[in-house]
Amino acid sequence: MAKNDQKKGFLTGQLLIAMPQMPDPRFARTVIYICAHSDDGAMGLVINRLFEELSFQELLEQVGLQGAEFTNEVPVHSGGPVESARGFVLHSAEFVHDETMVVDEGVALTASVDILRAIAHGEGPRQSLLALGYSGWGPGQLENEIHGNGWLNAPADDDLLYGEPLETKWKRSIAKIGIDFSMLSGESGRA
Repeated sequence: MAKNDQKKGFLTGQLLIAMPQMPDPRFARTVIYICAHSDDGAMGLVINRLFEELSFQELLEQVGLQGAEFTNEVPVHSGGPVESARGFVLHSAEFVHDETMVVDEGVALTASVDILRAIAHGEGPRQSLLALGYSGWGPGQLENEIHGNGWLNAPADDDLLYGEPLETKWKRSIAKIGIDFSMLSGESGRA
């Protein structure tokens, strides 16, 4: 993330953590890695929900990469409600191709069939998270949701991005910023 973006309050490369009272069930107890955030809006991937309807092998077959040589099984995450048929791979930045967007010095995002092929062959990035769909916000929308007490933000790290178990990522993300989640309130303060 560019230093100018940090000064403006943009959250590229950060985690969004849903507050306990999140009214949208699609985002209840989610942790989202923000891949891009600017005056034009924001885009991120939910990193703690699986896409139950499709296996990695089935996904490979759908994009024309079927074959017995693909033995590497990878969890398929539900990245968000926008374009749920579109695939994204969030990964360590040592694996960069023409189609790759480097998010920060350690994390990149690629949305190509080539990276799926490399992962299936065990030749992909050192660490990765495969997601279908993404979470998106229009100009000012994310800022309004944060101001409305819908989200917390925290620094990202490899364990939270790629580690297991998924079921504990929400609590671990909140604990990372030193907050006891049982003390969180759905009420916004007014001075």
